[in-house]
Amino acid sequence: MAKRDFYEVLGVSRNASKDELKKAYRKLAMQYHPDRNPGDKEAEDKFKEAAEAYEILNDDDKRARYDRFGHNGIKGNGFGSQGFSDINDIFSHFSDIFGGGSSIFDDFFGGGQQRGRQRSKGVPGSDLKVTLKLTLEEIATGVTKKVKIKKQIVCDLCSGTGAEGSTSRKKCPICNGTGEIRSVSRSVFGQFVNITACSNCNGEGEVIDTPCKKCSGDGRINSESTINIDVPAGVHQGSYMTLRGDGNAGKRGSQSGDIIVVFKEEEHEYFVREDDDILYELSITFPEAVLGTEVDVPTLNGKARLKIDPGTPSGKLLKMRDKGIKHLNHSGHGDQIIKVNINIPKKLSNKEKELLKELANQPNFKSVDKDTENGFFKKFGL
Repeated sequence: MAKRDFYEVLGVSRNASKDELKKAYRKLAMQYHPDRNPGDKEAEDKFKEAAEAYEILNDDDKRARYDRFGHNGIKGNGFGSQGFSDINDIFSHFSDIFGGGSSIFDDFFGGGQQRGRQRSKGVPGSDLKVTLKLTLEEIATGVTKKVKIKKQIVCDLCSGTGAEGSTSRKKCPICNGTGEIRSVSRSVFGQFVNITACSNCNGEGEVIDTPCKKCSGDGRINSESTINIDVPAGVHQGSYMTLRGDGNAGKRGSQSGDIIVVFKEEEHEYFVREDDDILYELSITFPEAVLGTEVDVPTLNGKARLKIDPGTPSGKLLKMRDKGIKHLNHSGHGDQIIKVNINIPKKLSNKEKELLKELANQPNFKSVDKDTENGFFKKFGL
C-alpha cells in the first residue's frame, strides 16, 4: 500500500511550523495511543504512521528532501526509511517524549506529576468533628463556648519525635531515605515505573533507633483537652467553622488535623427563626384588640413594651425593628415580627353570655348590615 502524504497524515499545511507539527502529532498520538486502544490494529498502524510523519517533518534536512522528492527522497536515511516495526521503536526513538524530561506527553503519562512528587514527612493528624448546640440568644449576639474533647496530642516525653532520650532518627535502609520503592517493568508499550510508599518507614524515609516508651514511637498520645470556640453572631443551623491545626496531632511531628465545628440550633420556647428575623405569636383578648392596649413581650434581650392599636385584627403582623439576630457578614440586625392572635374563650359564664348578646345587638358589632342584606337578597328575588 502506498504511503500517504505526511502532511496529510498530520493534517497540517506544507508550510506548518514545528510547533504546529508538534501540536498535530500530539493530538493524533493521544487519539491512537495503544494504551487507549488495546487490541486495535488499525489504531496501532495510525499511531505508527503519525510517529513516522512527525519524525521526518520535524527534522529540517529530512523535511527538505521529502518536500523535493517525496517518499523517495527519504529512502535509506535511518529508521524513517524503514518505518516502525513495533511500538518499542517509537518509544526508543522518542525517548524525550515518552520518558522523563520535558515532553509533550508528560501530562498524558503523569510525568510532570512524578517529577513534582515529594516524600511526605510522617502521617498528618486526622480531623475531628464537634457538634455545638446553641440557643437563639447565643446566636443573636455571638458567644464563646468551652468544649472538652478527646484527641491525640504531642507526646510530652519525646516532644513528638517518637525517639527515646537522645536517640535519633536515621535513614531508612530499605528505601535509602527516599520514602519510595520503585519497581520497573517492560511491555510492548515500553518501560513503566511503579512507585509505592516504603512499608518499612511508611514513606517517611527515616526510622527510629529506639522508640519512645510512652508513645511507642508514634510521637503522640491520647488525651483530653479543653478548647475555646468563639462563635460569631448570626450562624445558622448546619453551618460550620474550621479550627485549623486543633485536631489530632500528626504522627512524629507532622501537621495536625483540624476541628470542624458544626452548629445546631436548639428549639426555642417562644420564637421561630426565619433568616435573621424571629417570629413571635402574641395572644390578646377581644376587648384588647378592639380598645387597644400595651403589653410586655419577650425578646432575645429581655422584655419590651409593645403598643397594640385599637381595632387590631387577628393575624396582623407587627414589626419590632432590630430586635432580631445580628447579621453574620454585615452590620445590623434582623427584626422581631409579632403575629397578633385574638383569644376566643371556649367557656363563658351566664353573665358573660348576656353581655355578649347585648353587645351583639349594637350597630358596630353586627356582622352584616340588615338593610344591605335585605337589598342583596331582594335583587335576586329571594
